[in-house]
Amino acid sequence: MTQTEKSPLLKEKDASEVEEELRGCGGSLACNPHRFLHRYLILIIMCFLSFGSYFCYDNPAALQDNMIRDLNLSESQFMAFYSWYSWPNVILCFFGGFLIDRMLGVRLGAIVFSFFVTAGQVIFALGGVLNAYWLMCLGRFVFGIGGESLAVAQNTYAVKWFQGRELNMVFGLQLSFSRVGSTVNMNVMQPVYTYVSQTFHGYKCLGVVLFVGGITCILSLICAFVLGYFDKRADRILKRATVSSEDAIKFRDVKDFPLTFWLLSIICVAYYVAVFPFIGLGLVFFEMKFGFSPALANNVNSLVYIISAVASPFFGFVIDKTGKNIFWVILGTLVTLGCHALLAFTFINPYVAMSIMGLAYSVLASALWPVASLMVPNHQLGTAYGIMQAIQNLGLAVIALVAGIIVDSRGYLILEVFFLAWLCLALIAAVLLYLADAARGGKLNRSAKERKRDKELEDEKKKPLE
Repeated sequence: MTQTEKSPLLKEKDASEVEEELRGCGGSLACNPHRFLHRYLILIIMCFLSFGSYFCYDNPAALQDNMIRDLNLSESQFMAFYSWYSWPNVILCFFGGFLIDRMLGVRLGAIVFSFFVTAGQVIFALGGVLNAYWLMCLGRFVFGIGGESLAVAQNTYAVKWFQGRELNMVFGLQLSFSRVGSTVNMNVMQPVYTYVSQTFHGYKCLGVVLFVGGITCILSLICAFVLGYFDKRADRILKRATVSSEDAIKFRDVKDFPLTFWLLSIICVAYYVAVFPFIGLGLVFFEMKFGFSPALANNVNSLVYIISAVASPFFGFVIDKTGKNIFWVILGTLVTLGCHALLAFTFINPYVAMSIMGLAYSVLASALWPVASLMVPNHQLGTAYGIMQAIQNLGLAVIALVAGIIVDSRGYLILEVFFLAWLCLALIAAVLLYLADAARGGKLNRSAKERKRDKELEDEKKKPLE
């Protein structure tokens, strides 16, 4: 938190000036950025910022059978929709974070990236209407340009508004809402397709359904404008300091990011490639192995999203109260490893494994992403999150293609063994992160009480300077 953010709380004169400025509605609990209620209202808008992106990201998974039939695709061609989403983010996530930190700022960056998400979904849907596979791939590419960079902007907003407060819980809530988008998509798009098929047929029906999904992207674009307005207003009222040219992120700063940051990035990519590509292919997996109908297979496939939507805020709150983030990351990885083993080698009802995987995913995501804010300075956070997203998307782009090829040539058992290998890599990286952090004093795995004590000591050191 900057000096200017603290001063209204520490200096009576400044506080009175703020109260004088915020008369009427502007001084109420809901409108005053000093008050917790205003911050939580902003959090609601912040959560909706990525709702459309996550809803439309898994449109292919929700409509897997329909897409393969209507467009006459192979599994590898189908999974290319996920690869085309991820490829631009191998580079653009890094530049998106850099643009947020250095040039656009988080407000304009969120608006620009939301626009790309909306435009990409429109192109994707248009490709469906025209039965143009290449146009659909182009749409996913444009959609990807905005999707992950928008997540970087959302993370940067979260740290800006909640660092030092309830950051783990906020990340959990954001994850929850994004998974609400994915869950609604998984359970709504098939009924929408069935309804639209009464009027349109084949690929035209598919395209119209994708246009309907695009409405959620427009909602997120509106939220980007609203959030930008309130963030600018809060900057003025709280007198938040802008980053000076001396403090601004530079490309050469990346080489100074600590080893622990790169281990965190490895965990991120190795874990996520065992979750998202699996869900992308899960519909047919549950139909083939367990004999489920498409509707029932979709329900099971969406369980990870449903469970994480409910559980993420809870686990975020627990991690805020307990700390020990690396412990939770290791636990989440271990449990996910066990769930994939159940799906691969047993015929136990998949509701069990997918429900537990949803809990494990909630634990890991709520614990992992806030750790980056403990590793790098605030003015480098956008770039740090951008690098993590870029590495993650490189993995997702490659693994989505490889997963489709494995299913076409070797089947789902080999695919599950492939995912288990990636989770083993994530577990090894998590243990190495614990050891590397312990060698540096254990900052990342401290309890909540220890972090509070460290914060109080840091504030005491700053007092003479004020």
